[in-house]
Amino acid sequence: MTRSSSTGVAQTRSVAEPTLDVLTRHAHNPSAYLALNEGNLTFEVDGIDGVVIYRPSGRFLIQFGGVFAPPDQQAELLTEFVRWARQNRRRVISVQLMPEDTDIYLRAGFGVNQLGASYARSLDGFSMSGKHFVKIRNKISRANRDGVRVREVAAVRERTPQLMEALNEVDWVWLKAKGFGVAEIDFMIGQRGGWAERRRRLFVAEHAGRLVGYQVFSPVFGRHSGWLHDLSRRIPDAPTGVSELILSTAVRQFVGEKTPYLHFGLTPFTSLDPKHRLPGHSPFVDRFVRWLGTRAEWIYPAQSQVAYKLKWQPDLIQPEYVAFQDGVSLSAVWRLMRVTKAVSLRRGRKSVTRRPASPHE
Repeated sequence: MTRSSSTGVAQTRSVAEPTLDVLTRHAHNPSAYLALNEGNLTFEVDGIDGVVIYRPSGRFLIQFGGVFAPPDQQAELLTEFVRWARQNRRRVISVQLMPEDTDIYLRAGFGVNQLGASYARSLDGFSMSGKHFVKIRNKISRANRDGVRVREVAAVRERTPQLMEALNEVDWVWLKAKGFGVAEIDFMIGQRGGWAERRRRLFVAEHAGRLVGYQVFSPVFGRHSGWLHDLSRRIPDAPTGVSELILSTAVRQFVGEKTPYLHFGLTPFTSLDPKHRLPGHSPFVDRFVRWLGTRAEWIYPAQSQVAYKLKWQPDLIQPEYVAFQDGVSLSAVWRLMRVTKAVSLRRGRKSVTRRPASPHE
């Protein structure tokens, strides 16, 4: 516990149930639930109904998703967090900021650049009829003819050790198929397990008595509430159309529940547009992010990721930002790449992975 600020006592601790309560009240970021990942920490100040969620990395604190607090308390909580970071000789990098978050960061002296965009689809009146969805419907029909069956594992008690072992096997086979040196992103996507598991929804696909794929959906709070299509895994020899069948089954369920939105989350380095530039942005970061999106599929498969999301005709596309305390530096950019596992360290040497394994690939 760290003493002192003008507001009272500042404290840090692991994410827990009270953190979820704050997100439920104040979060509008579609990826906010991912802040509950194990390994993240919270920063809180007495007298402020809010939380900052972060992960230490080297000389930096990587903050996730903005300041979750009432609008009139966000700037104060950010000020206290930055002050606390300085006292501990750390600098702050904030990722996945929404457009409405950026003003307080600019006023706090951060350099803010677009990182990419998040994609969502309104489910009000959603239908998969029409020629745009012909290819998806054909894949779904193929999976059905091949005998693939999809079900929701609705109760946590149904997530038995045997099922968890089967899911782990899918993860292992999926990651192995990506090739040597590929690291799985674990900061800006969700997890399975942990105390936050009970609020996630799990859909599994089975074929010939074997689990061949699954998808996890996390709750989205705020003005565009719904479900976030988070983890998506399938084994390489799964029948054609398994992923499409799982997602369409989930969507049908969500539509029946009158869910407002299905979110596909952030795809870094995509939908970059000069109109989203903010005062004081870094031209270097702009050029680097654009290069990553167009010339560096071997680092992150941005184009294939966004192509998957565009197949579902998203009608809500929002820019997302990254902010660097005291402006950008090469060390800060490097640290951000390390945390997102776009680069990794192996056997004591610096090396670039072939690319990170991303959630929908």
